[in-house]
Amino acid sequence: MAQPNSVKIVEICRVAPIPGAPDLLSLPLTYFDSVWLRFPPVQRLYFYELTSSSSSSSTSTDSVVLAYLKTSLSLTLKHFVPLAGNLTWPQHSHTPILSYAQGDAVSLIVAESDADNFDHLSSNDVFLQSKAYHPLVPQLEASHERAAAIALQITLFPGRGFAIGTAMHHAILDGKTSNSFVKLWAHACSKEIENGLSIESDISLPEQLKPFYDRTVIYDPTGLGLESIYLNDWQNSDGPNNRSVKVWELKAPPDDSVRSIFEFTRAQIQTLRQMVLEKVSDPVHLHLSTFSLACAYTWVCLVKAQGIEADKVSVQAFTVDCRSRLDPPVPENYFGNCMMGAMGFAEAKELLGEDGLVVAVTAISEAIKGLDKNGVLKEAHKLYSSKIKDLIQAEGIYSTAGSHRFQIYDTNFGWGRPKKVEVVSIDRTGAICFSDSKNGGGGIEIGVVLKKDCMEAFAFLFAEGFGDTFGKLRVRGVVLQ
Repeated sequence: MAQPNSVKIVEICRVAPIPGAPDLLSLPLTYFDSVWLRFPPVQRLYFYELTSSSSSSSTSTDSVVLAYLKTSLSLTLKHFVPLAGNLTWPQHSHTPILSYAQGDAVSLIVAESDADNFDHLSSNDVFLQSKAYHPLVPQLEASHERAAAIALQITLFPGRGFAIGTAMHHAILDGKTSNSFVKLWAHACSKEIENGLSIESDISLPEQLKPFYDRTVIYDPTGLGLESIYLNDWQNSDGPNNRSVKVWELKAPPDDSVRSIFEFTRAQIQTLRQMVLEKVSDPVHLHLSTFSLACAYTWVCLVKAQGIEADKVSVQAFTVDCRSRLDPPVPENYFGNCMMGAMGFAEAKELLGEDGLVVAVTAISEAIKGLDKNGVLKEAHKLYSSKIKDLIQAEGIYSTAGSHRFQIYDTNFGWGRPKKVEVVSIDRTGAICFSDSKNGGGGIEIGVVLKKDCMEAFAFLFAEGFGDTFGKLRVRGVVLQ
């Protein structure tokens, strides 16, 4: 197993929005944001290979790649100005505030790694040491008084490619907003390569990527004061009146932890659907979506691989986008958080049994149906985020990150689709990461981090569960017999 990658820091700079951005902008957090106030940032990593087919020689040298990425970032920040700002919680303010003032900028690290590392780190190997990606992602600047919205890192692998590492503050943007930002940056960069845009130029903004900042579309239909409930919880955590915006520092993964990506093809998802339908007499109440089936199957494999005791209750937590579920609906391009959590519960002994997949799908379906029937905010007042830290990485309790609906592999900066995309931070949160499949075709990928012996068991169970239907199951390039 390869040792963690090391990099050489070439430059630490700050990139500001191009001239023409507002001089001052302030956004208060909503209750959708406040619930994530001190959660650790989401760190994502995109690998891009520079080949003769992905770019011309004039646009693929390291210095030119870096110049395009920096210039297009500045262009993008004009439209995502708050991301150049900072989060504070002033004594005079009831809520934390995301503020931007002229002169604020995003921290950007430029690093360089040995070109020989690129193929290994961006390959389809089943097991990669979990810490191998740590030098490729930035740390978010955060103190008790102030926290940056985002941080970025570009790591060059001379002659082979580059990686873009992102760290996003969870209380400022959810997955949909962060994905829109990176895709707009990619759009700006590809247009810059195509048309030769200069720093003085602007970009035509795809409507679906244009951020919507109006906070008045978020209201509390429960009448219970969700914002006050969440903020009082945070203030009383290590309080009283604790207005810290410093993010949690979760324990590092064990040294023997490895990460891997597993693919569900569209045909495999359909096979899971058939497996469930063959065992239930009335499937109307089941939510047999791609997510539900893949999540359920992964949940069962994890419980078995980790040897969760049969008498324990296992939990599968996940988040749902609330934009379309609120009344009236919130615009899809709303900037900020607009999601709420849901949880499926099942006894481990039932997940370990012959009908484990049906049990898992039923539990997830009930959680989703509860949202549809009762509304996404019905139980929101019972959520105490400060207590969740004790549950992260607990045995038998699982969560999710990302979404296959984000179409992460469509993020093209002008040098082609990513060779690989990983959510690095799941090695501390223990979450299961979901994304679309690199191979397309309607498939999806899940990323997991486990101790090596558990990963070996998980990989075997993942393959074995499909039996002879597929013969040899491809797990990101590795054939399991």
